[in-house]
Amino acid sequence: MFGAVSLDSEIYEEVEADRTATGQAMLVVIMSSLAAGVGVTGRAGIAPRGAFMISGIALIAWAAWALVTFEIGGRLMPEPQTRVDVGELLRTIGFASAPGMLRVFGIIPGVTIPAFAITTVWMLLATIVAVRQALDYTSTARAVAVCALGWALAIGIAMALGLFFGPTLS
Repeated sequence: MFGAVSLDSEIYEEVEADRTATGQAMLVVIMSSLAAGVGVTGRAGIAPRGAFMISGIALIAWAAWALVTFEIGGRLMPEPQTRVDVGELLRTIGFASAPGMLRVFGIIPGVTIPAFAITTVWMLLATIVAVRQALDYTSTARAVAVCALGWALAIGIAMALGLFFGPTLS
């Protein structure tokens, strides 16, 4: 995880090739989602029971982002050497969620927004490295485009879920 948060492309290559790391990658995603739920309770008006809902929304948003990234990167914007393997992509993107575990610090009142803003950007940068490695891109710009499109769509999905199923602010 330390290599993943430091945006080390060689670590992402190792994770891509290591089929036994799939469970670890999913654990990172789950821990990151739980950290989002816990961290958001630092915001005034969010009840602790809303943490479970936020954690679920974060997990669904990650899954949506992964699926959209797979489709955009592998089918709409592949490079000639791109070979799409969903396991490789899920492992690398899973480890790219490691910075999201720091969202737990959002539980501290007044730190919630900065914690979420910083970790969101950090996770986006990590995912760009992960996508570039998993899809064998030679161009970082292509990975940026794939991640930006996927991120925008996943944020839309998360917002829609949050509006319909999220906790109400009092």
